[in-house]
Amino acid sequence: MKAFVTGGTGFIGRALIRQLIARGYRVHALARSQDGAAALQALGATVVPGDVTDRESMRAAMRGSDVVFHLAAIYDYSPAAQAQCEPINVEGTRVVLGLAHELRVPRIVYTSTLAVFGDTHGELPDESYRADGPFLTEYDRTKWQAHYEVALPLIEQGAPIIIVMPGAVYGPGDTSWLAEAMRLFHRGLMPLVPGPESVVTYAYVDDVAEGHILAAEKGRVGESYILAGPAVPLGEMVDFWAQLTGKRPPAARVPTRLVRPLAPAAARLQPALSLPQLFGEDMVRMMGVSYAGRADKARAELGWRPRPLQTGMLDTFEWIAATEPADAGAREKRAAGLILLAALALLLLWLRGRKK
Repeated sequence: MKAFVTGGTGFIGRALIRQLIARGYRVHALARSQDGAAALQALGATVVPGDVTDRESMRAAMRGSDVVFHLAAIYDYSPAAQAQCEPINVEGTRVVLGLAHELRVPRIVYTSTLAVFGDTHGELPDESYRADGPFLTEYDRTKWQAHYEVALPLIEQGAPIIIVMPGAVYGPGDTSWLAEAMRLFHRGLMPLVPGPESVVTYAYVDDVAEGHILAAEKGRVGESYILAGPAVPLGEMVDFWAQLTGKRPPAARVPTRLVRPLAPAAARLQPALSLPQLFGEDMVRMMGVSYAGRADKARAELGWRPRPLQTGMLDTFEWIAATEPADAGAREKRAAGLILLAALALLLLWLRGRKK
């Protein structure tokens, strides 16, 4: 079986390629850079130099594939990444899915996201749910476009597309806001939890990768499958981390209503102080939101069985401990100073705004 993969150097993509090769697939994976090509070669994939926006760079390698997995997307909330969301997330999806349909690839798996639902306000919807905005981030908006204005119209034209919709994905190798939060907790640099009401679903990366393969092998063409674990408020998740690791939980919880007005200030402070994206404008704006859904359909039709949250989180914290840099102590002191400075600045700005 031949599989063509975009986004193979990403967090989920790497896990997917490892599992595909373990199952005997011949994997051809797209690479935009030499570093990406080296990473894909190390995984055992055949490297295809090219770009999702360049149809002809993929044509020869995609031809004859039994399945195409399109994972490539900009999942980055930094200001510098915003301009790339439209060309990659929307137009890149149009090119990849359109080419796969043109070449008559029999199975096409497109990776969407639960973020296309927007804020579900505490509900756990299934795949039939639809919300048309407003969108909190450029990532949400462009992934919504790719899902509803690219993938679904192609399905109506006969393209054999199956859509998978992960929620928050965690595990060893993660570099997202969630991994940043877990590292801060591990280092004892989370004195408070902002927006403890924020809800996301948590699924281990290897389980999400397996869900992609199950969708390709068992999924019904034209259907969507949510690949999401349990939905947990951030405040409860941090307490869960404390129970798992034996570390002290944060001393305070700061409600969303006190934090979200600080988003404009975060837009200035996060890049000025080189803080993690966790402290950026988009992340502050998303506090208090529910990005949630239920995976009943994937469990029933695909046989998807994600591992228990305790098992996956322990594995992830073990990886975090093993990959801490040698100068972690000095870095912690430096980071602690910056975080406290940022918190103080945000508080002063908020108080100033209240007086006005």
